[in-house]
Amino acid sequence: MRTVALFFLVLCIFFGQGARAQTSTQRVIAFAQDTMKNDFRRAQVFAVRDAIAKHPQLRFVYSDAQGKTALLIRQIERFVDQRVDVLVVGTNDEQAVVPIISKAHQAGLAVIILDRGIKGRDYSTFIHSDNLRIGTMGATYIADRLKNQGLVLLFEGLPTADVTQLRSQGFLGEMAKHPGIQIIRRTGNYLRKDAVLEMERLLTQGIRVDAIFAESDSMLSGARLAMQANHVDPRSIISVGCDYTSEARDAIRAGTQTGSVLFPLGGVQTVEIATKLLARQSTPKQVLIPVKLVTRENVESVPPIF
Repeated sequence: MRTVALFFLVLCIFFGQGARAQTSTQRVIAFAQDTMKNDFRRAQVFAVRDAIAKHPQLRFVYSDAQGKTALLIRQIERFVDQRVDVLVVGTNDEQAVVPIISKAHQAGLAVIILDRGIKGRDYSTFIHSDNLRIGTMGATYIADRLKNQGLVLLFEGLPTADVTQLRSQGFLGEMAKHPGIQIIRRTGNYLRKDAVLEMERLLTQGIRVDAIFAESDSMLSGARLAMQANHVDPRSIISVGCDYTSEARDAIRAGTQTGSVLFPLGGVQTVEIATKLLARQSTPKQVLIPVKLVTRENVESVPPIF
């Protein structure tokens, strides 16, 4: 008799759980991210995850394309096929992802483009910062510190990303006003290891720069590692990064980095927009997140992004 009662108890639990799963009101927000190898991109995913955790009616999933555009496109397509409620995209190529994002938007999915823009308009909201201004801010600060004379290394990020192109455009446009400053350009793809290799090559060639503007703090960290390995004191040059991570804050405090342009992750703003989209409220086509330059003067009053 006890065996029969136990059997019915198990059935009740099983079907009860099934009923709860079927009547779940959770909505799914999916983040298709370019790569988790990049410090900023990884922290961005976790920032969205943490903001979603405050909303029990929401569920979060994400994918890691490992820096491969073809894989990113397949992962976005999988989210479209799964009919997630909100699709967040962090791309590595402003053009290649346009067809699949258009497909998602036209299929009725709410689509948020985060941080890096695309060459299309088929999305709900684009959340970003003023990358042109970031480049200009870095150039203005460095030119002033150099008294308009010297050799400056521009460490560029991923060439196919619009943020790279805009930061470089802003930086080079401002530096064109200072003919006494010479610019050399290298690509670090927003990765520490790539920046290490490029900086090593420059030092091996006997090139010594007076300043560095790196389009991410990760790349500037890599440049510092290469300099230290080659007995070059990072404190001897002016160096400005972008993002303003905890590592950058520590380096600014120590004097091995001169400054960093704070570039917010956008996690909170992404979830705010997502909840409005789910509630079928109107949202702006663009949301602009402010940026600021952090140096020794204000480093103690500005919290890092992660």
